[in-house]
Amino acid sequence: MSINIKRASTIITPDPTQVLLRPFNPGDAGRAGRIFSRIMSLPEDQIGPLVEEVSAEFSQRHQHIREIFLARFEQLRELLSLDEEVSEQRRQLVGSYFLAEYSLQSAALFNPSIVPHPDQTGVPAGALRFVLSLRATGEGHISSITFRTGLIQPGNRIEVDTPHGFLTEPRQVPDSVYEKALFVRKLLELGFQSELTRRVMSRLGETFTMAELRSSLEAEVRRSLLSDGMDHADQDAGHGIWMLARSNFQVQFKPEHALSGRILFPATPSQSNGIEDARFVRFQKDDGAYCYYATFTAYDGRVIMPQLVETSDFLLFHFTTLNGPAAANKGMALFPRKINGLFAMLSRQDNENIYLMFSDNVHFWYERTVLLKPAFPWELIQIGNCGSPIETEAGWLVLSHGVGPMRQYCIGAFLLDRNDPSKVIGRLREPLIKPNENERAGYVPNVVYSCGALLHGGELIIPYGLADRASGFATVPLSEVLAEMQAT
Repeated sequence: MSINIKRASTIITPDPTQVLLRPFNPGDAGRAGRIFSRIMSLPEDQIGPLVEEVSAEFSQRHQHIREIFLARFEQLRELLSLDEEVSEQRRQLVGSYFLAEYSLQSAALFNPSIVPHPDQTGVPAGALRFVLSLRATGEGHISSITFRTGLIQPGNRIEVDTPHGFLTEPRQVPDSVYEKALFVRKLLELGFQSELTRRVMSRLGETFTMAELRSSLEAEVRRSLLSDGMDHADQDAGHGIWMLARSNFQVQFKPEHALSGRILFPATPSQSNGIEDARFVRFQKDDGAYCYYATFTAYDGRVIMPQLVETSDFLLFHFTTLNGPAAANKGMALFPRKINGLFAMLSRQDNENIYLMFSDNVHFWYERTVLLKPAFPWELIQIGNCGSPIETEAGWLVLSHGVGPMRQYCIGAFLLDRNDPSKVIGRLREPLIKPNENERAGYVPNVVYSCGALLHGGELIIPYGLADRASGFATVPLSEVLAEMQAT
């Protein structure tokens, strides 16, 4: 194959010194209470020196560490039902005992996707500022989303900015607003159709907040318990209403938090074991404005669940559930605009083939049709997408992955009709990128994998994971890829 793939010298490797402060939960409330009692029994003259010692040791690793100590104490106050007066220094000390550092990428930093940065101010002519999302994996194989920024310089030289030294999680927006019609539709999709559901929702307006939902739910649960009790359907509905609300939420970073220091860490029960393989795409809305969507896989240790996150500025993120029988399995990737008035998505529900789906609502997916099946030796185990389709004059270019002998993952490509993406009009017979000798060793050997590329100046810029450990970049002229496409 006469495609001139160039591998960039830039390699992004996992850095175990990138640590995030996370709540440390030592067990049940009883044990937490005993730890608290032991701290409270310390003489007052020991408190100040102990706070100074821990602050001095960790303040170079975390910004505003004393404020974090105090915030953690307030969480414990609610958990332990504390009502006694505690001095500020002792509150700081208590908070420090219930926090721990978590090394986000101690195991791996891989499966990147790349999109144009929303702010192109001051970028040199012919260059492009980008946002790179990566899957960071740490202790316990828990994955989160981290970011890098950089420039594609003229000549396609890729520069990745040095990441910010301090990491931070966003604040969950306490007054997130829910649309009643959408929320009810999701409840019905999940099968929570009970009298309790009807009563809870009837108390709410056309839009409502988490606090209003909690109040309505608590009132109706109380009412049920005081009357005839709650049957299994109502118990399931009550649990489902609250879990749905917790899985549809907003988080907000402060503008002073550098983008490379912003971490989207698992925040709900469905995400408890990881947020995996986010596929970011810059999406053009009906009015011509842009937003960014990312499909990702939420994992709770047993069940995988595709979900969606939306942002316009990488400060405010909306997490939502994807519903409908076709919203299943991994590898969902949105097209960057509607097609014939409908959202379009690639998916892989059966672990083997690539499917195409259309919907009038980005949150609901009902039907899918097989788009592509494994055909060549390097992909006979399974195929899937490597991110969202890229629009070109020739059609929709889709990077794919194929799994072949020895469970080796390679990156390929195919082309869809621009007006009717159900038509496959071209396909590479050979891999575009396959692991070379420098890319075989890692957490999962013999894997190259991308979650999204972009087109800049006639060149494909492909970030990709190396053996599920680190990430690199490859560039290739679009014209050469298209020239090698063979009709199907």
